[in-house]
Amino acid sequence: MTRVLIVGAGPAGIRAAQRLVTAGLHPVVVDEGARAGGQIYRRPPEGFTRPPQTLYGSEADKALELHRCFDRMLDAGQLTYHPRSSVLALGAQGAQVLGPDGVDTLAYDKLILATGATDRLAPVPGWQSAGVYSLGATQIALKSQGVALGRRMVLAGSGPLLTLVASQLRKAGAQVVAVLDTAPLTTQAAGAFGMALARPRVTLRGAALRAGLGRSYHAGVTLTRIAMNSTGPVAIHWQDARGRDHMTPCDMVGLGWHLRAETHLADLAGVSMAWDKVFHQWLPLTDAMGRAAAGVYLAGDGMRILGADGAELAGKIAASACLQDLGVPAPDTERDLKELRRMQRFASAMQRAFPWPAQMVRDLPADTVLCRCEAISVGDLRTTLSLSGPEANRAKSLSRVGMGRCQGRYCQLAGAEVLAAEAGVPVDKIGRLRSQPPVRPAPISAYLDKGPDARAK
Repeated sequence: MTRVLIVGAGPAGIRAAQRLVTAGLHPVVVDEGARAGGQIYRRPPEGFTRPPQTLYGSEADKALELHRCFDRMLDAGQLTYHPRSSVLALGAQGAQVLGPDGVDTLAYDKLILATGATDRLAPVPGWQSAGVYSLGATQIALKSQGVALGRRMVLAGSGPLLTLVASQLRKAGAQVVAVLDTAPLTTQAAGAFGMALARPRVTLRGAALRAGLGRSYHAGVTLTRIAMNSTGPVAIHWQDARGRDHMTPCDMVGLGWHLRAETHLADLAGVSMAWDKVFHQWLPLTDAMGRAAAGVYLAGDGMRILGADGAELAGKIAASACLQDLGVPAPDTERDLKELRRMQRFASAMQRAFPWPAQMVRDLPADTVLCRCEAISVGDLRTTLSLSGPEANRAKSLSRVGMGRCQGRYCQLAGAEVLAAEAGVPVDKIGRLRSQPPVRPAPISAYLDKGPDARAK
């Protein structure tokens, strides 16, 4: 039996597993979550009383159907599932996986990476304070525990997730006093036309959520700083589209500018990367069906940021590519590929509507913390340029930016922007940080051989 390993149990991973199971294969699924569903359809703990319509809104039916699909396969013994587990490294022997019982190695013949995405963050002076979270973390707390992370909350950044999280918090009864979007209205309007052509219903739904925010929503802002004391944020300072200064008292700030594809494992698997000017990040190179390297297939936001619907399609298509390469009959993908291209048009238009705030990052004061893990400032990184030149990995070795527990997930793009501005070169010329195992923090104790008696427990 061919061993197929799927990393990730979100929409892409679930649909990939379903297609493989239908073809008679028994995939192994590894996922960091306690229950399958991924970030967007994250499931609360057992006994959680908030109904799906409250948790997932208009996506409740999709979420429940995905959950049931995975649970049926698991209950029927059609797949092997490793929850609360992280793939740390990939090698000739297989995938090194950290689970509740320590580190183990899972051998595979084919690998489907459905690793999803993480928040894409831009530094703001003061963002290192306790009480400053990513939008994704804010959403996780709400979905998994029904918790609002502050009593007087400000959300800032750009993109649909900003509007969605603000709407979800308000629906749950939380006080969101301001939603600060760095994208100007003119840019949003220009991109919205392409979004509406590709996915009119989704675009209208987003517009309705935006309208529901009322006068708390502000577009075209520049974030100046987050004022804080010993317990966390006390206010956020910002400029409106006309350049007027504002100060909004708060005790929590959530930040996020779209998403960043999670590509560390793809990098370790030998997948080539290329700078995407529209998405403003390094993305894997694949064929139309997700083939990325020998025996390696990509699906979902870890390949392109297309959202949940696009991830489901990409999961089916990647599994079909895997089946084709195994010589196993696979469903025709022409219709799925056509639909996926429509999702890609929508996503590209959305990225243009809500761009990365490059100039805001380039203008950061020298004392702004850039790398929160290592407490490295923008000025620290700029001073390395005379020795490192405009090259990300040399700058990392001299400054330690990207050496912390997040391994550059939250500082790499901003760091490249700072170096590019200082060197006077395009940001893609800075290059990208090489991925290193383990791709997630792992305790030393997990690697220790505790003996047969300990393992038996």
